[in-house]
Amino acid sequence: MEFKHTSVLLNESVDWLITDKDGTYVDCTMGGAGHSFHFAQLLSASGRLIGIDQDADAIAAATEKMQGLTCHVDIVRSNFKNFTQVLDDLGIDKITGIFFDLGVSSYQLDDPERGFSYMHDGPLDMRMDTRQKLSAAYVVNTYTEQQLDDVIHNYGEERWARRIAKFIVAQRKIKPFTTTAELVEVIKQAIPKGARQDGPHPAKRTFQAIRIEVNNELGILAQVITDAVDRLAPGGRIGVITFHSLEDRIVKHTLKQLAKGCTCPPELPVCVCGKKPTVKKLKEFVPTEEELAANPRSRSARLRGAVKI
Repeated sequence: MEFKHTSVLLNESVDWLITDKDGTYVDCTMGGAGHSFHFAQLLSASGRLIGIDQDADAIAAATEKMQGLTCHVDIVRSNFKNFTQVLDDLGIDKITGIFFDLGVSSYQLDDPERGFSYMHDGPLDMRMDTRQKLSAAYVVNTYTEQQLDDVIHNYGEERWARRIAKFIVAQRKIKPFTTTAELVEVIKQAIPKGARQDGPHPAKRTFQAIRIEVNNELGILAQVITDAVDRLAPGGRIGVITFHSLEDRIVKHTLKQLAKGCTCPPELPVCVCGKKPTVKKLKEFVPTEEELAANPRSRSARLRGAVKI
């Protein structure tokens, strides 16, 4: 299957991030190089673009796409949580810009074999990095009813989480889950008919929740953003695209905290923590009407940016 993905907020991302054609930029979630290619096109022969992704298919597609560019390009297969190690290995200290496009690519969603989609039947997988052991099948077949309830409620914001967890546990006693279609069918049974008729696909929130659990998408986010800002040179920029409220809340809160600096309780008359603001100029971008018409999947996207002090 060809690696296809429509980059969201592309113009906004390029305009925000690239401020110096001779600079060094990191795309921590390169995918098929949708954003990376446009970043790199603006860089000179002195400029450098480091692309990181944990998906082998994305690495292959990006490597092919990034051929023949003027700037220096490094492509590394790793989880974005390891980006500081990637920079250390490349002998890079400070960078001009860093970018994150969180969530799942269209390619991953549309390839049934990856197990992300509730629309296509495939193996119950959902691993962005196929080298890791934890998969959706493991979560669904081995987590306790309470653990499943917690995951689906906290990461999917699903009001029927408890019923879905109960139905999953009952069904797996008969036969373990192996495919996405089997899971979708049980979710549909768990959600009352009246509730199924309104809103998004009944399995959407549960699939999102399990995917987040499998890939630890939220657990690492605040620390990664803090580390990213730390590696920026003064005046350097960070850009983060999110696709759901849970991610966006963490990104927004982390950047606001970095802009504030002080973490002392409000009742203290003077600061005793000594923490100073590290970023300024907090920005937010959302898709235009034109982009929404061309790519409905961009509807929930938000780009948040900040500048290193």
